[in-house]
Amino acid sequence: MHSYSSRIEGFHKQAPDDRLRLVAERTHLDAGSAAHFADTGNLPLETANRMIENVIGTMSIPVGVATNMIVDGRDLFVPMATEESSVVAAVCNAAKQARSGGGFVTSTTGSLMIAQIQLLDVSDPETARIKILERRDDIKAICDAKDPVLLKFGGGFHDLEVRIVDGARGPMVITHIIVDTRDAMGANAVNTMAEALAPSIAEWTGGRTLLRILSNLADRRLARARCTWKAEDIGGTAVRDGMVEAFQFADADPYRATTHNKGIMNGVTAVVLATGNDTRAVESGAHAYAARSGRYRSLSRWEVTKDGDLSGVLEMPLAVGLIGGATKVHPTAQACLKIMEIDSADRLARIVVSVGLAQNFAALRVLATTGVQKGHMSLHAQNIAIMAGAAGEEIDAVAKKLVARGTVRIDIAEEELKTLRG
Repeated sequence: MHSYSSRIEGFHKQAPDDRLRLVAERTHLDAGSAAHFADTGNLPLETANRMIENVIGTMSIPVGVATNMIVDGRDLFVPMATEESSVVAAVCNAAKQARSGGGFVTSTTGSLMIAQIQLLDVSDPETARIKILERRDDIKAICDAKDPVLLKFGGGFHDLEVRIVDGARGPMVITHIIVDTRDAMGANAVNTMAEALAPSIAEWTGGRTLLRILSNLADRRLARARCTWKAEDIGGTAVRDGMVEAFQFADADPYRATTHNKGIMNGVTAVVLATGNDTRAVESGAHAYAARSGRYRSLSRWEVTKDGDLSGVLEMPLAVGLIGGATKVHPTAQACLKIMEIDSADRLARIVVSVGLAQNFAALRVLATTGVQKGHMSLHAQNIAIMAGAAGEEIDAVAKKLVARGTVRIDIAEEELKTLRG
């Protein structure tokens, strides 16, 4: 363990290669690792340096393409960025089995985002609430003045609601401005509006405004997907019923629901990341929405149709955009959008929610039949083989041996590699 100071005066002002050199010197980073950081792949170093602070390199995540997808009657390839094995393959298989039923059908509620303004120190919160609601026209004017470009594209202030929330130190009056952000995710737009509006709210009510920030519980910006899988395509009625029972377990028990919804997010997050959108915003919104009843439940719903087939529905908040942030500046994100021929944030949300439903179908099916380890370990065995030192054709050979033995461990991989090399 090396001892060093992490205090470097003016570190953020240094060029990325100088930052890397300073970090390498202080941590005694080996030359190979330093060279690895210096290779930024398909994201130019200058672009990376403008995206976040204190850049020294990049980290590449594999981008796979989900095939077989039909969304609203249109075939498409869907790029997915993820490090987890079997995620892309699962979507491909689920989408293939859905093709005979016409694929995925989607709908959305629009592109409305919420910003919250916290009002404190008012002795008459009910009156303050009404005073704010009376100023709707003034509020609209203040908000729209902050983003004339958004107005030009049909967006801007859409609605107003005011809530009284009981806090530990008394009631808080919370103003929600609801804004149509169109093809933007909208965080910057609604935050700017909230900050501009806060002084007026304080003046109208005689209170003190504090937080002025968007909510990632984007329940005015929902995306929905539904799909029907024919029972004969998925292994028969026993498999169908097992999948419904697996869903019912998730909907009744938060321990299962957490993993169930994580499986949905395997697909959702992979597409969100591939397009340069905010994975944390989407994930937090999804999990909050799953708990909207007061208990954490399944995001998806599964049932049997009158024809005996399996029907799945997924509804969730999806705040994604095409304008601003990494989506606009990251060349890989732009290329992924081109593959899908995305022309609106609404279209992107429809594709993302469809992938989430496909991922959920695949997980439920494997859990209700062979169990998760069989398919997952086949791919994981390749990673273990690499960790054991296998290279080239050795990787597949060792991985196959591990799967055949039914034990995917690094010590077994090392043993098989030693045997293979004689």
